[in-house]
Amino acid sequence: MRLKKMAYGHRTEHRLRVRVRVRVRAQVVLHAARGRSNAFIARQTGLHLDTVPRRRDRFAQAGLPGLKDRQRCGRPASFTPLQTAEVKALVCRLPAESEVPLSRWSRPELAREAARPPGGAVRIEDGNVYVPVTGKD
Repeated sequence: MRLKKMAYGHRTEHRLRVRVRVRVRAQVVLHAARGRSNAFIARQTGLHLDTVPRRRDRFAQAGLPGLKDRQRCGRPASFTPLQTAEVKALVCRLPAESEVPLSRWSRPELAREAARPPGGAVRIEDGNVYVPVTGKD
């Protein structure tokens, strides 16, 4: 599992939200087992009326694992692992090693230095490094 670097406490908050979602889905199943209508279940759980039958169907098809979130594919990578490694290696070096007269890297200087050898623009914003992907546009 790949973990993102996030603000303090974000992973804990995320885990709590996941638990709440699973609990609500379990409540849908329990209400359905008691013979309650979809409209009643939607009112009790705060879900949309169209969501309740989907939750019931997923549980009927997959059982308990159907209560969990499905795996998501996420956004495709903007740059290759090699490009990421090159920029990280550059960040770990002192600017003086690259003959740049700085005591530490600024974002614009780092972008200029990273773009130098392979040719291509690198953009650094809010700690994220954006490297162009060659190929079809």
